[in-house]
Parts: sequence; C-alpha cells; structure tokens
Amino acid sequence: MTKKTIAIVLNASWNLFNFRLNLIRSIEKAGYKVVLIAPYDQYSDILKKEFTYHDIYISNQGTNPKEDIKTFIQFYRLYKHIKPDIVLHYTIKPNIYGTLASYFLGIQCINNIAGLGTLFIKHNFVTSIAKGLYKYSQSKADKIFFQNADDFKLFTDKGLVEKSKCDILPGSGVDLEKFKPVTTIKNDKVFRFLLISRMLWDKGVKEYVEAAKIIKEKYPHVEFQLLGFLDVENKAAISKQQMDNWVDDDDVQYLGVSDHVQQEIAQADCIVLPSFYREGTPRTLLESASMAKPIVTTDNVGCRDVVDDGINGFLCKTRDTGDLVQKLGMMLNLSVEERVQMGNKGREKMQRQFDEQFVINKYLDAINKLCA
Repeated sequence: MTKKTIAIVLNASWNLFNFRLNLIRSIEKAGYKVVLIAPYDQYSDILKKEFTYHDIYISNQGTNPKEDIKTFIQFYRLYKHIKPDIVLHYTIKPNIYGTLASYFLGIQCINNIAGLGTLFIKHNFVTSIAKGLYKYSQSKADKIFFQNADDFKLFTDKGLVEKSKCDILPGSGVDLEKFKPVTTIKNDKVFRFLLISRMLWDKGVKEYVEAAKIIKEKYPHVEFQLLGFLDVENKAAISKQQMDNWVDDDDVQYLGVSDHVQQEIAQADCIVLPSFYREGTPRTLLESASMAKPIVTTDNVGCRDVVDDGINGFLCKTRDTGDLVQKLGMMLNLSVEERVQMGNKGREKMQRQFDEQFVINKYLDAINKLCA
C-alpha cells in the first residue's frame, strides 16, 4: 500500500528545524511520507539528510503583487509536481498562497494561524487587503488551527473563517524533556534578564533597552541580555548599527543567535518579552517557563496565555517603559525562594496545558480524519 504524502510548508528552513522537528518525525512514524518545503538556508542541508526537501521562493514581507503572484505560481507548480495528499501550512504567505494552490489542484490542507504579526497591529489599507486574502484563502482550507483564543475569536467573529473547521492549540507546544529545569551554579552575584526573539521594534526591544538604562542606575549588579536574529527581512527590524550603539553604551549585551537556546535560558534569572506584536503564543516563553524561569511579559495577545500574573511571572502594559521598569523591579525585589516558586509554577503550567505531545496528537488526528 502506497504511503500518503504529507507536505509541510514554512517560510524558513530554520523554523522547520527548530520548531517542527518533533511533529515531522511523529507524522513519519505514524506511517506517512513527509515532504518539507521552505526557502533554502543553512538548515536546509541538515533537513535533507533525514527528509525529502524542496526549496521555494517566498517573499515574507510586504504585499507586492508581482512577488506574491510569483510565490503563488511556485506553490502551484511544486504541488502539481509532488502531488501531496495533504499540505500543512504555517505563516502568512504559505497560509494564503499555498492554500489557494492546494485548492486549485484539489489537495487538502491544514493551516496554522500562529499570530497575526505586524499587519494586524495597525488598521490600514494593507490590513484590509490581508483580511480579504485571509478570508478568501481560508474558506478553501479543510482545517485551521489557531494558537490562542484571541485570534480564534477575531477570525470567527468577523466571519474570516468557518468556526466548524477551526480548533485552538496551546501554541506550538513545548518539548518538556528538552526544556526542563536545570540547576545552575553561578559564580557571580549578577542578576540576568534575557529577551529572546527576532530583533524587531514590535517585540518591545526599545522598551527593554530603556528599562535597562533606568534599572541599572539603581541596580548595578543587573545585566540585560538579548538573543535572536538581527537585521531580519522585516520593516520593523532593528539594524546592526542600532544594536552596536546600545552595546557600546553598555545598556545591553547582544548574544547573537543560538541553536541551543536552553543553554542561555539556564543562565538567566528572568525571561522578558515586552512585545506588542500580534503574537500566536511565543515559543520562547513556553520554553522558558518549561525550564522553570519566571517571566515578565506584556498583557498582550498570546503572551498573557503563558503567564498568570503574580503566579509564574508578571504582566506589564504594552509600549509602557515605566510599567515594565516597575515589574522588573518587583522581580528583582523577590527573594530567591519566591522566584524559584514562580518558576516551578510555570513548569507546572507547561506540563498541564502546553505539552507538545498534545499538539502533535491534534495534528495526527486531523491528518488521519482527512486521509480517511
């Protein structure tokens, strides 16, 4: 009996490798043939060693009609060649243009709407176009997963999707074995805050740096670290020059990027994400909570799903440096025992609500039903 083919599409091979590997392997283990599709980067060669991989051009930013038509044509030609039985789409462009290509070729698809990003922060002409494209394309999808209740409500209330074919996942889940508490022996008395994300203004990086300036005047033993991609293809990207200026002023430390983020999380005392980006459920917060780290993040879509205010961290207002400073100060003024207790509550919450295996099971169930 020929195996059914499941194609998995993302806007970067890095994302496939870092965020979807356990899902990919679980689908293959369940008896399906897996084909991976993403733009080529240094992680593509790693994926090729284990899976069938196809490169595709995706313009991740903007709504240039010529670029988007080019993307759609590539999806159409590739799907026609591969002939998958089901396609799993992630991120905006695959969700829209991959879904349309699937529809015209009679291929079933499952979409994951993991946050709405910069487009939905402002309500303008571009947002209107995006909503229109979402509405039309998602009407052609067979199953749609959302990563938080806010996005699910927004799409269903505005009639952008059919409620009957939608479901909510606990973000992308977290690997509880890979991200587990570790006892670190610190040889210094430095307290480390760490922000992990793509370096975008929308992630609250400016507010984080401003807070660092204020906090360090009163608490000289505190460090503020940043970890994540710099100069990414995004209009809200922070430049290398800007980061260098902050580092030269001794406001923050920039750690670059890492494929073993758990090592950096282990060295931090508190994880911070002052995001006003339209998040899904931030993976870095899930991983940090799973490692029993207390968190300070915004009372924002997706972020507030991870933190119960005062229990496993603190919630602050968006775009409000003063409130961020206050919450960071509250974290600093806790005793070591109180921070440990906060971290343990976060770990318990991840075990209870965000186990990655739950997400994998939801996908396998959806795939099995469509194949049947």
